[in-house]
Amino acid sequence: MTQARKVHVKSFGCQMNVYDSHRMADTLAPAGYAETLEPSDADLVILNTCHIREKAAEKLYSEIGRMRALKEAAAAQGRKMLIAVAGCVAQAQGDEIIKRARAVDLVIGSQSYHRLPGMVARAFAGERVVDTEFPIEDKFDALAPPAREAIRRRGVSSFVTVQEGCDKFCTFCVVPYTRGAETSRPVDKIVAEVERLVANGVREVTLIGQNVNAYHGPGPDGSAWGLARLLRRVSEIPGLLRLRYTTSHPRDMSDDLIAAHAELPALMPFVHLPVQSGSDRILAAMNRRHTRADYLSLVARLRRARADIALSSDFIVGFPGESEADFRATLSLVEEVGFAGAFSFMYSARPGTPAADMDNQVPPQVKAERLQRLQAAIARGQRAFNAGFAGRTIDVLLEKPGRLAGQLVGRSPYLQAVQVMAPRALIGSVVSVTITEIGSNSLFGELAGATERIAVGA
Repeated sequence: MTQARKVHVKSFGCQMNVYDSHRMADTLAPAGYAETLEPSDADLVILNTCHIREKAAEKLYSEIGRMRALKEAAAAQGRKMLIAVAGCVAQAQGDEIIKRARAVDLVIGSQSYHRLPGMVARAFAGERVVDTEFPIEDKFDALAPPAREAIRRRGVSSFVTVQEGCDKFCTFCVVPYTRGAETSRPVDKIVAEVERLVANGVREVTLIGQNVNAYHGPGPDGSAWGLARLLRRVSEIPGLLRLRYTTSHPRDMSDDLIAAHAELPALMPFVHLPVQSGSDRILAAMNRRHTRADYLSLVARLRRARADIALSSDFIVGFPGESEADFRATLSLVEEVGFAGAFSFMYSARPGTPAADMDNQVPPQVKAERLQRLQAAIARGQRAFNAGFAGRTIDVLLEKPGRLAGQLVGRSPYLQAVQVMAPRALIGSVVSVTITEIGSNSLFGELAGATERIAVGA
């Protein structure tokens, strides 16, 4: 019997990449590939890249260098190891990666994962393969579903891609070029995937997309469904305890989606809603097509629908032409909204995007100083938000063992990590936890006296 080959997939960046990495491993499983956590054990290493983060290409080539050393060590042992680059950097740079990095055997664009087994076979036969086409066929129809064992190994929370691509064309963003136009999966395919996950122990699902609230997939009735209607349908699946979605664009936050937060108990009161800047002048230069006032109005509508809703966001500092006054407008927005957390980055030019050719690029030292000030403001808001939970009893979905014996780690409705001493049998359950301590990155608590266990079969 032929020994199974091993594949190691390393993800960089967003939740979409985590989902794609799982699906690549799932698609290779029928071809005889078993997942391994150790790249040194792998016959195939896939680096699944993200082009959104700063210095994405440099980080990729640094990682390729580390994998090249493992490849050479494998060769010295008489074992062939392939290195593949996938994701958005692969889509954007394609042939350039093959030319620059001789250790790379295979470059796979973001729309080509369903053809992965055939491409890998060609690479093992000695061909250096590049596939960055945008095929006509739907890759989701061709991708293999995850095996039951894989679902259970990955835990009680899972991502499900419902939408890809973006039509917004923000001037700083490469997504329309690396992921293509907005496309949405059919409702019945999404429901079937979530049902399979729940049947194998998943209790929380996050619906994801580059612009997830632009979802407009065909429903079983033949009409186009929006995200709110999809959320309502998915929330009906027995055994699904929690439901989330990310990442949203302010222009697509519809009235029915806001209403869903008031009406669906399974939909968690946490929304990631990128704003990028607090300055109308910079928002216009970014082609965000919303204003500061639009964003604040949207926040108010969400909080009217559900008073306990928490928000996180994305910010870019040092966008071309950003003045100190523009930056202070961002700081004031952070203070006014009171975010539970946020991601912030220095502007980094992406080749091919309009902003890369704009005048008035902000000096690196100015960007770095502004980022430090912004992150300090975000951290203050996050500490204040977390401090409000001291002594409160909240529902926590327990996900996995903690670092200490007898400890479990879970998530609050607001995505905070919560650590509690509890029996392992409670993994996959939502339990009541009284918060006793606020840490720098986690909340600590103890099971409430009359903890109610919410789980299938409980």
